[in-house]
Amino acid sequence: MRNLLIFITKYNAFFLFLIFFVASLVIYIKYNSFQKASFINSTNKVTSEFYARADELKGYLSLREVNDQLARENAELRNQLRSSKYADSVAKHMVNDTIYKQQYEYIEAKVINNSVNKRNNYLTINRGRKDGLDKGMGVITGAGIVGKVVLVGEHVSIVQSMLHKDSRFSVMLATHKEIGYLQWGEDFDPHKALLEDVSNNASPKVGEQVVTSQLSLFPAGIPVGKVSGLNAKGTGFFLKMEVQLAVDFSKLEYVYVINNKFATEQTGLEAQEKKDE
Repeated sequence: MRNLLIFITKYNAFFLFLIFFVASLVIYIKYNSFQKASFINSTNKVTSEFYARADELKGYLSLREVNDQLARENAELRNQLRSSKYADSVAKHMVNDTIYKQQYEYIEAKVINNSVNKRNNYLTINRGRKDGLDKGMGVITGAGIVGKVVLVGEHVSIVQSMLHKDSRFSVMLATHKEIGYLQWGEDFDPHKALLEDVSNNASPKVGEQVVTSQLSLFPAGIPVGKVSGLNAKGTGFFLKMEVQLAVDFSKLEYVYVINNKFATEQTGLEAQEKKDE
């Protein structure tokens, strides 16, 4: 306390000046309407700028939660699509009874690791066995196909990207319905792939849409990309063409894992058929 009194006594002139300055400033602003308006306007600008920045920060912090929620809602909407169901039709006594049952289930997932600049690229997603994932399930985004699940843990899974030398998916030309196989090109371009084994009876055009076929592990009709070049050399009776991929693999954040409820039954029957050949 004694030190405080000594300090105030030593600098009393400064404190008196400060008190009189603040008092005169308050009186000046209070009784001068123009200066009062200017002062209020200035403080309003400062506070409004502060609140605007605070709101931006709050919005940024909540953006991840919003994206997670949107991804979950999109998965639910995809589950309701007609393409996710199959028609269980019964015709008896001229009465057609068609019931649509769920065949494909979409499970949203977040990409937590990803590569695009290797010969064999993979993604890690934050969904695993506890979420219903299994090896061989297809993975897509809203833009198109991404790859397939190859390793499944309890909480995370590894996806073999389309950008992998062993990735090969059944696709078709959207207009001509000619089926072929899509695989990553030899030049390692993350934006392009090669469509092979298309019958030379087809007359594809640059810009034609390429989608998944009914022979794919994906539901038919999911976007893959567009024909971007017809100069690739085919073999024999088949065509080969370049495809501009619909998915930008360098910007993947959220994906959907497709659970085909008939997959186990189908693969089991196909394996039995091969044994009988």
